[in-house]
Amino acid sequence: MNQMKLGVVETQFAEIIWNNEPLSSGELVEICKKNLNWKKSTTYTVLRKLCERSLFKNENGMVSSCISKEDFYAYQSEDFVNETFNGSLPAFIAAFTRRKNLSQKEIKEIKDMIESYGKGKKK
Repeated sequence: MNQMKLGVVETQFAEIIWNNEPLSSGELVEICKKNLNWKKSTTYTVLRKLCERSLFKNENGMVSSCISKEDFYAYQSEDFVNETFNGSLPAFIAAFTRRKNLSQKEIKEIKDMIESYGKGKKK
């Protein structure tokens, strides 16, 4: 699962790909030059490393993801709960709500989600 961990700059780079995919490697170089102030070599180095970790692919000069943004962040959330709360979602929610009150809308959404999962459906 360590291959799913990204640093701050790698996350910014990944967001660029997810928000623009599929895109040519040339387009990626230009976006990274503009948004991250990177040289072409830096873009290709980071892209190569993330492709080696099977997060993205660069086939015939076209860059796209191997894992969706949503799935990536789902893995990140799951890892956080596992590492910080021994995998206990109730312990995470208890800690989260200790300092932040949930709105009635949020409470309803959570209840609906639990009921949906209880019936074997994913939202």
